Amino acid sequence: MEQEQKHIEKAISIENQSLVNHVDSGLPRWLIEAAFVCYLLQAAVNYAPMMHWMDDAHLSWVRGFVQTFGALVMYFGLLRGMKPLYRPFTAWWWVVIALNFAGFLTELIPALMYSVGLPVAVSLMLVYLPLGCAIAFSYRGRLHQVGVWMALYILISSIVPVVSFLIGLESVWVNWVMEVSTIAVIVVYAWMQRRVLV
Repeated sequence: MEQEQKHIEKAISIENQSLVNHVDSGLPRWLIEAAFVCYLLQAAVNYAPMMHWMDDAHLSWVRGFVQTFGALVMYFGLLRGMKPLYRPFTAWWWVVIALNFAGFLTELIPALMYSVGLPVAVSLMLVYLPLGCAIAFSYRGRLHQVGVWMALYILISSIVPVVSFLIGLESVWVNWVMEVSTIAVIVVYAWMQRRVLV
């Protein structure tokens, strides 16, 4: 009977450890909100006419900043907030942060874009998907949702457009669906991160 009680207590303890709705990042609220606003701007910048206008106006560095600042703040907050958890994924978060910063540098320095832009983009895909799945499988609650949407974010914004281009799915309707889904997934992913950090 005592042995059975210990098993029940252990199961309850594991259950409680996996349910995470909030992490304490130690970051000020205004910084997290600024990061969320940057994500919303990133969604707007991903609208094709806006993206082309920024390229034509030589404002790719602004686009790079908008696409990087929100992610870096949120990921650093999750890195710090998840440290006390039983699976913090610290090394994975540092890799994601480093790759996002490298992506910003490729936007800032055109010569880097041509030499390392593609490897950085592919590396991000190879890190986001397993990390998102690992978080989704390891936790429940809002942190679980962050993992699910991290995986969906990279699938919808990067992998699906590349695959559709490679297999020749080019039409106005397909492009419109991909554009709307990319904007939507950025907004939802940002909101999920904000809910865990605020």
